Amino acid sequence: MGDLAAAIAHLRAGRWQAAHGIAQDDASTTGSWLHGIVHLVEGDEDNARYWYARARRPFPGLTAVEQELDALAASTSGR
Repeated sequence: MGDLAAAIAHLRAGRWQAAHGIAQDDASTTGSWLHGIVHLVEGDEDNARYWYARARRPFPGLTAVEQELDALAASTSGR
């Protein structure tokens, strides 16, 4: 879970490319959600939609980055 926490920290600091590298190495559903959030930050709606579908999560829209980061962090905090 350390990589996921690092990716969230990268995204909160505006380092989406570093977070993208972590997301690309995580084939899990959670990794796909992270990947979708990375593309939200990047503003790439088509890729974000693709990764949200792979994560089996509803697409939240391009403006939901902070809410999605909070939800992702909360969903993994107990692991």
